[in-house]
Amino acid sequence: MRDLGVGFGHLLKGQRWVARHGRRYGFGLLPGLITLVLYAAALVALAVWGEDGVAWATPFADHWSSPWQGLFRGFLTAVLFALGLLLAVLTFTAVTLLIGQPFYENLSEKVDADVSPDGTAPRSDLPLWRELWISARDSVRVLVRAAVWGVLLFALGFLPFVGQTAVPVLGFFVTGFFLTEELTAVALQRRGVELRTRLALLRSRKTLVWGFGTPLGLAFLVPFAAVFLMPGAVAGATLLARELLGEDSEEDESDSATDADGTAPTRQAG
Repeated sequence: MRDLGVGFGHLLKGQRWVARHGRRYGFGLLPGLITLVLYAAALVALAVWGEDGVAWATPFADHWSSPWQGLFRGFLTAVLFALGLLLAVLTFTAVTLLIGQPFYENLSEKVDADVSPDGTAPRSDLPLWRELWISARDSVRVLVRAAVWGVLLFALGFLPFVGQTAVPVLGFFVTGFFLTEELTAVALQRRGVELRTRLALLRSRKTLVWGFGTPLGLAFLVPFAAVFLMPGAVAGATLLARELLGEDSEEDESDSATDADGTAPTRQAG
């Protein structure tokens, strides 16, 4: 259970890191804002023209009498918008990371260099287009896995009592796991860690992953929170990636020093 606290601690440390580095935080907000504008425009278009699309797709209902035609098409329009909103929630992080690959890559490198004892950070030798392709490909694979879990949880939701109690809780933990995978991919991909190996690393420390990703997933449910928390989430996920790989950091050494003499040494923000 200790790993739950450690994972949550990395989430808080990431938010504190970007709070100390205002310029990095400002640049880190841009991808989320761009994604938010794109998704908002798509949802508005769906709300405005969704009914026309449903009418085009259901010509067999043209001659239905009132009120059945309106109720049927109104229901389908509502379902279409709900599915669009769900898709937006599920893909927001992946799309934001894809759009912000150069921003978040740089942010993650700065975090690595800041906490590394020798002040260096792993760098990728791949060209940007190759990194974007790998990121997009892996995001699709993760989304497929998440969709399978989503269908399973949706089906279990019809079970009496269990579907209204245990299933929603399980859903938050599943969301936290895949959210953490997407975020740690920035640092782990830069180290050349493939998707299969990344998933194995995360499964080996599931409570650590849940401690990081589950509260973050809950926070992302608050409107616009994902935009403002994303830079800190990437910073915290970089610290989490170092934990998973067993890499030393100056923060670990500071914690050890605190345990030894009861005082924490001060560090200047880079």
